[in-house]
Amino acid sequence: MDRIRIRGGNRLNGIIPISGAKNAALPLMITALLTPETLTLSNVPRLVDVLRLQRILQNHGVDITVAGKRPGQTTAHGETLKISARQIVDTTAPYELVSTMRASFWVFGPLLARMGEAKVSLPGGCAIGTRPVDLHIMAMEKLGAICEVEGGYVKAKAPKGLKGAHIIFPKVTVGATHAALMAAVLAEGDTIIENAAREPEIGDVAECLNKMGARIEGIHSSTLKITGVSSLHGATHEVIADRIEAGTYAMAAGMAGGDVLLKGARAETLEAMMVAMQQTGIDIEAVAEGIRVRRNGNGIQPVNVTTDPYPGFPTDLQAQFMALMTMANGTSMIRETIFENRFMHVQELARLGADIHLHGDAAEVRGVAKLTGADVMATDLRASVSLVIAGLVAEGDTMLHRVYHLDRGFEALEEKLSVCGADVVRLSGA
Repeated sequence: MDRIRIRGGNRLNGIIPISGAKNAALPLMITALLTPETLTLSNVPRLVDVLRLQRILQNHGVDITVAGKRPGQTTAHGETLKISARQIVDTTAPYELVSTMRASFWVFGPLLARMGEAKVSLPGGCAIGTRPVDLHIMAMEKLGAICEVEGGYVKAKAPKGLKGAHIIFPKVTVGATHAALMAAVLAEGDTIIENAAREPEIGDVAECLNKMGARIEGIHSSTLKITGVSSLHGATHEVIADRIEAGTYAMAAGMAGGDVLLKGARAETLEAMMVAMQQTGIDIEAVAEGIRVRRNGNGIQPVNVTTDPYPGFPTDLQAQFMALMTMANGTSMIRETIFENRFMHVQELARLGADIHLHGDAAEVRGVAKLTGADVMATDLRASVSLVIAGLVAEGDTMLHRVYHLDRGFEALEEKLSVCGADVVRLSGA
C-alpha cells in the first residue's frame, strides 16, 4: 500500500494548476444516462472515483471512451470523456458497485426518468456520517414514482413516466437536489424545487443539462424551475474548476509561506474561504489567472469558522483550515454543522503536536509554536490532505498512510506541490 512522505520546512513558490471539480464531474457523467446521444465532458480529473463511476455506468450498458491529449496539454488539463448511453441494458445498480462510492446512488433519478424503473442499492454509511437517502426517495415520490425499500435496495417504478411537482426540501441537500434536478428534466410538466442546494457544482450540472436540451431556470439560486421535455440530446461541456482543491492549495501556501498562483481557480466560488483566510493575515486575492496566495514572514492569526451549505464556509475545507489553525498565534473555534463525524483528523493532527480539544460539534484549536513529523493515518478524503498541509511545516518527516483516500479526490498532488518546492514523495509498498 502506498504512503506519502512529507519533509517539512520548505516554502511554496510557483504555479499550481487547478483540476476539474470531482463534485461536478461525477454527476455530470451520470447525466449521460438521460440521453441516447453522446455527452462529451472535458477537464475531467484523473481520480479513483471517476474510474469507479466509469465501471458503474458501464454496468448499465454505457460506452465510455477517453480521448487522447492534444499537443501541449499536461495532466492539469484533465481528460475528455465521450459517454454514450445509447441503450441502457440494466436498470439495477448492485451493492458491490454502489458500495464503492456513495455518489453512484445518483443514477437512481436518471434511470427512473428515462426507463421508468430503477433498482439501486442503498449506499450505507460512510466514515464522515450516515448521509441518508430519504430525501432522494421523497423527491422521486413527489414526481410520481412508487418507491419501496427492500433487501437493502431502493426500488422505484413510474410506468407512465414522471410528472412535474412542487418539491420543498426540509433542509439543504446536495445529493437530493442533484437527483430531483436530473429526474425532473424528463418529467411531464413543470417542477419547482425549493430550498435547493446552491453549490457551484449543481449550477454546472444544470448548465450542462440546458445544453442537452433541458429547460431549467433559476440556476445558482435556491429555487429551481424545470419545464420537462420529452428527450435530451448530446452536448459538449467543460467541467468547472475544483473549488475544494483550490481552497486546499490556498491553505497549503498560507501554511508553508511563499507566493503561489492557483491557476484556473474561480474566486467567486470561494468567497467565504477567502474572507476567512484574509482574516488570518494571509494575502489572498483574485487575479486574472485565478487566485494568488502570499505569506512572507508574518504570523497566522486565529479565526473562528462555522461550516454551512454554500455560500457558507465549505465542510470540505474544514479539516484543511483546522490544520492551518494549528500554527495560529492564538485560539480558534471551528464548528462543524454538516457531518456529525468529521473530526476524525483531530487525533492524527495531535500526533504531529497540534493542541485541539473537542466540544461536541466544535473544535477548539490552540495554536502551537511548532509541529513535529510523525506517522499518521488518513481517515477520509479531506482529512488526509489536512495532514499533508500540517506536514509541510512539521519538523522532520511526516509519513501519511492509507493514501488511497487522497487519490479519490486530488489529482497529481505530489507533483503539484513538488513543482512549487515542497518535499513530498510517494513511496510504494507497505
